[in-house]
Amino acid sequence: MQLILSGQGTHTMDSDNQTASVTEFVLLGLSAHPTLEKKLFVLILLMYLGILLGNGVLLLVTTLDARLHMPMYFFLGHLSLLDVCYTTSSVPLILDSFLTPRKTISFSGCAVQMFLSFAMGATECVLLGMMAFDRYVAICHPLRYPVVMCKSTYVPMAAGSWAAGITNSVVQTSQAMWLPFCGDNVINHVTCEILAVLKLACADISINVVSMVVANVIFLAVPVLFISISYVFILTTILRIPSAEGRKKAFSTCSAHLTVVIIFYGTILFMYGKPKSKDPLGTDKQDLTDKLISLFYGVVTPMLNPIIYSLRNKDVKAAARTLVAQKHFAW
Repeated sequence: MQLILSGQGTHTMDSDNQTASVTEFVLLGLSAHPTLEKKLFVLILLMYLGILLGNGVLLLVTTLDARLHMPMYFFLGHLSLLDVCYTTSSVPLILDSFLTPRKTISFSGCAVQMFLSFAMGATECVLLGMMAFDRYVAICHPLRYPVVMCKSTYVPMAAGSWAAGITNSVVQTSQAMWLPFCGDNVINHVTCEILAVLKLACADISINVVSMVVANVIFLAVPVLFISISYVFILTTILRIPSAEGRKKAFSTCSAHLTVVIIFYGTILFMYGKPKSKDPLGTDKQDLTDKLISLFYGVVTPMLNPIIYSLRNKDVKAAARTLVAQKHFAW
């Protein structure tokens, strides 16, 4: 996800370099570690296939099984679609770069990859907040749940998540790609990560920095705060349930979502909250570590989501077994 801002200053270049516009970028990626690239190609490919399979099955069962036509599973289907789109926007590019000596991407291709990654990441942040609200109503106001979370409510909630994410992506990507790039075209990353791209602009990027700070507040801080408040009410309500069995049953309805939220935001905080090395000799090692963390973050979380929901939800497991049985008999 490319929403986090780790602090960038303005970047200017000498007038001698401002002679030709950049038409393509070179992705530095892991080119300094060719053996590692070959090993990672197999691992990332297997994980990507797992993402497509796991999230594809979840998307199918939440769409085809009438028993799962409820708000919680409706949102889960959208989460699976987001994970497939998010990884597809970057993983094929990464896999191709592992096999290609010169890792180039066109200017327009870089813009498209950045747009898709931004849109899916921001949408998922908002959607996780919507899912927290759904669990809050289900546990804290169960009698009102059918009225509050009716189709006329949860469909606009999901649509609003997509609209907000896409709008943010249009703003951030257009602001970045309208900048003049007229010198260095080597992106020190495995994808067209916006902060790595902004470093190459030969113009003042102050507006971009401010815009990204605002986006971080809207799409990261606000959802995290909303989810936290929702779960304070949820846990308070669960603790008031007199029977242990009742508490266990109530918590099981939101445990999968809570697990996904902790992994999603916990990984982000780990990636961007860790202190940077001040040792110049350790810069290359730190760059490699940052790239690997970013690389695995982009595939591990989408791969874990369907596993978490399928293992913790008997309805999803039952629907998946039914789907497999139907396909088996169809053959």
